[in-house]
Amino acid sequence: MQKLGAFTFVLHSHIPYVRQAGRWPHGEEWIHEAAAESYIPLLDRLNKLQDRGVRNCLTIGLTPILLEQLADEDVQRNFVAYLDEKSRAAEADISRFEKASEPHMAYLAGFYCEWYRRIKDHFIDQYNGNLVSAFRRLQDNDVIEIITCGATHGYLPLLDRDESINLQLRTAVESYHRHMGRDPRAIWLPECAYRPGYLADDGRERPGLEVFLARLRLKLFFTETHMIEGGRPVGVAAGQAIGPYGSITRRYLVPTSEVEAAEPGTTYLPYYVASPDVAVIGRNNRTGLQVWSAEWGYPGDYDYREFHKKDGISGMQYWRVTGARIDLAQKGAYHPDWAMFKVGQHADHFARLVSELINEFHANHKDFCIVSANYDTELFGHWWFEGVDWVAEVLERLAASEQVELTTASKYLAEHPPKTVIDLPEGSWGAGGTHFVWQNADTEWLWPLIHGAERRMLKIAEKRQKADENTTIVLNQAARELLLLQSSDWPFLITTGQAREYAIQRFRNHLERFTQLIGSVERGNPDVEQANLHWAKDKIFPEIDYRWFQP
Repeated sequence: MQKLGAFTFVLHSHIPYVRQAGRWPHGEEWIHEAAAESYIPLLDRLNKLQDRGVRNCLTIGLTPILLEQLADEDVQRNFVAYLDEKSRAAEADISRFEKASEPHMAYLAGFYCEWYRRIKDHFIDQYNGNLVSAFRRLQDNDVIEIITCGATHGYLPLLDRDESINLQLRTAVESYHRHMGRDPRAIWLPECAYRPGYLADDGRERPGLEVFLARLRLKLFFTETHMIEGGRPVGVAAGQAIGPYGSITRRYLVPTSEVEAAEPGTTYLPYYVASPDVAVIGRNNRTGLQVWSAEWGYPGDYDYREFHKKDGISGMQYWRVTGARIDLAQKGAYHPDWAMFKVGQHADHFARLVSELINEFHANHKDFCIVSANYDTELFGHWWFEGVDWVAEVLERLAASEQVELTTASKYLAEHPPKTVIDLPEGSWGAGGTHFVWQNADTEWLWPLIHGAERRMLKIAEKRQKADENTTIVLNQAARELLLLQSSDWPFLITTGQAREYAIQRFRNHLERFTQLIGSVERGNPDVEQANLHWAKDKIFPEIDYRWFQP
């Protein structure tokens, strides 16, 4: 039977910069959790698919700041220590539950003990302690496509200087090339945030983000549903998602934008943006809601593991969702076999849904379409414990489909280039579909400080296009600090309230470093010693050149 359309998961992997930032509740443990619960299980399942001959089955973004951390020897060493701690904690729970005559809880503790030991064995023996090279091998073998992002996940539409956008993107491309041995073909714009070209109040012509992508030969990016289809935001942008995005509307009355479109587009086809140089694919909302929806998405099934309830001694999660709006104290015990049965059911349902959507679109339009299911990678495994197994089961079913072709985003684009140019409106996949999550009453104070730092960088970079060795070292480190203080993670964490004080501290810390370094150059006495200390602390983007801060 003839294939009627294509499908790809587009997974976005990102953790804030937390190297040597301490441990629980905020710090390097964030990346350890993601590696143990999401990245290694996903690598395990993708390698099994490769062994079965499945190719071009997944599109995954690894942000540059995540790559830097995963490749760091200190992070890798601390990760092994983290896994040892978790397995020891679970092992201690076994005897505790046995003494309390709770055999099922003792079984679950043993389940976790073996689970963490297996993760450690795979990390060391299968992946040689380096997850970056493990992902790279899968891309080199045409199993997946790895896409990039802004260097530190900077929120591009709210940056004041186009030079900053260029610095974020140029650094990202160079970092990708160092880690992957090739250039990226596509990008996940941080927070799916896009802005078109416009004339600024000071008379500057500010090009649309697609212009910056084209200069760096990035041919494709992704956007939220409503920015393609028009109308009110849905799904993630509606603020009804599980995971960290779902916590925003509890604290805010979120303003919502409505996108007006004379001829609404469709997320089933790619479009060129403004000119035939860079394309966009929109997130398919119907498939997205099956996972993202806090009301009826798969992760809310009563037999899946409960994320929010943790053992008061070991921190292990021994309970299941149990029911809708049930108090944490009333949660029933987790049963892994019950959960895996539901994984199969939900994979069957999702694969059928993808096939039905493609069949319906092809019947009406006769085009070979694409269904792009876009999610945060950490949603699978970390937030939804069984999610990685579900992803793999879906891929296995669609690999055997007679009508649906598994693909990666860039492969589909190369084989089915857009036929239409679209004028894309401004927006994001944040609550309300606007920039509100990152610019609101609680975060407004950050942006004048970011913009002031941009202006200082511009002034000094223009004067010192040719600099001596000491000045170059200091300005390169200042450029790293500028990237770090621009991270969208800091306003996001302030807005959600998840780690407000931590985010403020990290932002102020990088701003102080930047100010000190720039000031030393402005005074004619570049502080190389301080720059080297900051480099030793962060060790990111060794190839950076402050001259990339340019229009």
